[in-house]
Amino acid sequence: MQISVDPAEGITTIKILPGEFYVSQKDERIETVLGSCISACVRDPIAGVGGMNHFMLPVNKNTQDSELSDANRYGNFAMENLVNALLAMGAKRDRLEFKLFGGGRIMSSMTNIGWYNIGFAFDYIYTEGFKIVSQDIGDIYPRKVLYYPLSGRVRVRRLNAMHNETLVEEENRYINTIESKPVGGDVELF
Repeated sequence: MQISVDPAEGITTIKILPGEFYVSQKDERIETVLGSCISACVRDPIAGVGGMNHFMLPVNKNTQDSELSDANRYGNFAMENLVNALLAMGAKRDRLEFKLFGGGRIMSSMTNIGWYNIGFAFDYIYTEGFKIVSQDIGDIYPRKVLYYPLSGRVRVRRLNAMHNETLVEEENRYINTIESKPVGGDVELF
C-alpha cells in the first residue's frame, strides 16, 4: 500500500496492490490498476464508510489457510475481509453498495482468469444478498480505478490494450509468486 497526496486534487491517495484492501471514513481516494484482477468498491452511504479490495484469484478452497495478508489474494477472503472491516467501522450489511471493476482478458494466451473472477464476484454478492449499483468488467482492457469512498464516486480509465506489457508481466509475476507460496501463518480461524 502506498500513501501520497495528489497535487492536482490535494487529496490523500492510497494505492492498493493485489492482495490488499483499504477502508476509510475520510475524504480520501483509493486507487488501483487492474488487468484480470477484480476490485470491489463498497460503501455504506449512511455510515459514511467505504473501501476497496484487489484480488487476483477467485477462491481458495483450503480454508485452513488463514494468513490475512496472503489470503486476500483470493476473492473469498478479500470480499469477507473488506465487508467485515466496513461493518467494524459502523456500516450495516443491508446498506452496502457494491461497484465492480476489472476482470479483463489482457493476454489472449492466458487462461481467462478474469471471467472466473467476475463469476465469483457476482456469485458472492448475490449469495450474500448485497446489491451491485455499478460495474465496468470484462472486455480486453486493463483499467485504472479511482474510488472516493465518502461520496461513492468512481473514475475509471480504460488503458490501451496494445501497451500493457508491464501489467501482464506484473500479473504473471504475482500469479507465480502466489502459486508457489503457501498461505499459512499464525492466525487461526474458528
